Amino acid sequence: MKNIFVMALENFNHRMLKTIKGADNYRFHGLLSYQELVAAKRYDMADLMARAEKQVREFEGSVDGLIAYWDFPSTTMAPVLRSKLGLAGPRFESVLRCEHKYWSRLIQRDVVPELVPRFCAFDPFAHNALEQIELNFPFWVKPVQAHSSYLGFKIENDGDFHAAIKTIRARLHRFADPFDYLLQYAELPSEIAMIEGYHCVAEEIISAERQCTLEGYVRHGEPHVYGVVDSLRAGDSPSFTRYQYPSQLPEDLQQRMIEKGCRIMRGIGLDNSAFNIEFYHDPESDRLTLLEVNPRISKSHCPLFYLVEGASHQEVQVRLATGEEIDYPCGAGKFSIAAKFMLRRFENARVVAVPDREQIDRVRDEVPGTMIRLAVDEGDVLSEMEDQDSYSYEYAVVFIGGDSQEELERKYEEVVDRLTFEFEAVPAD
Repeated sequence: MKNIFVMALENFNHRMLKTIKGADNYRFHGLLSYQELVAAKRYDMADLMARAEKQVREFEGSVDGLIAYWDFPSTTMAPVLRSKLGLAGPRFESVLRCEHKYWSRLIQRDVVPELVPRFCAFDPFAHNALEQIELNFPFWVKPVQAHSSYLGFKIENDGDFHAAIKTIRARLHRFADPFDYLLQYAELPSEIAMIEGYHCVAEEIISAERQCTLEGYVRHGEPHVYGVVDSLRAGDSPSFTRYQYPSQLPEDLQQRMIEKGCRIMRGIGLDNSAFNIEFYHDPESDRLTLLEVNPRISKSHCPLFYLVEGASHQEVQVRLATGEEIDYPCGAGKFSIAAKFMLRRFENARVVAVPDREQIDRVRDEVPGTMIRLAVDEGDVLSEMEDQDSYSYEYAVVFIGGDSQEELERKYEEVVDRLTFEFEAVPAD
């Protein structure tokens, strides 16, 4: 029996881990809690690192691997902890070449310049912050370290910029402080050391109808891609409404992205690690644009791979952590297509009612291949939720498997009709 420590392990993803081939050969142990590593309003990184290391060192038994599938800070903490504990995994600096959004863009520009929009770093606390940006309107701004479009804003004019900067200045510390703490463990190039967590990146707007994500891994320096997942939005909204696997994009386009993605990963130097890479494609110009590279699996895609392949792609990171051979995917799922649907509201509200467990179980039983996760409780105010994008509020997700696109969408409509959510308006400040 191999013991695998999992950062912020919670019930849903524990169940997904138990779907991997040979799951009975592993025992999964939570390392720190979901509340501490995901939902916290503040991360005391020194304390979290010390307690995580202590927990593993005091474990009575073999320690065979440590994995992380959540965004920051888990993904960035993991390589530092592995190094301290003598466990297998990628070098910290190679993870930072993905996690540090400015550093990652510099490397991407060197390796695949044709895929990278114009960008620059700037200090949002400087009195002349807008003057530091070498781009014309419109552009996008985001922190050097963040996720889920947290503190990401589309800037159309001076007014948009100053409104965004006010919010960024008030909230940036949540990720900037712990990120700067972790940077002490890295050997950084001088031009990167100056761009710490309290900086932002401005980028040209990427205009494209199609977006998708490559899921892959690097082992012994060689990248492999095992799946392509489509990302769909509602109209012109920057908020996602659905992830869908397998991709419906033309096969030749997928192969182009895979070739480019493997080139990027070789340039970044990430090894013995899972990764995912997000691309845009404009069908009119046939142009590919690279959005970002993440040194982990996407946890959002785990149920999709389970429904179609018969096992969560967490299998890949477990095999990497233990040094075992990888033979994923296997195509043993019950469905030919699967999607994660995000239920969103685009205006603030208070949650008046949510589906109870009996209703959720009944829907799941009557609509095969369905999993439902609520992100809110009765009484919650949507604007007070953590880790939301800047334009909408995700209050639930529904995972569905089907045998066709039509069946998938029919099932989704049936599930939404059966789930009882109620909201009431919240007076504006």
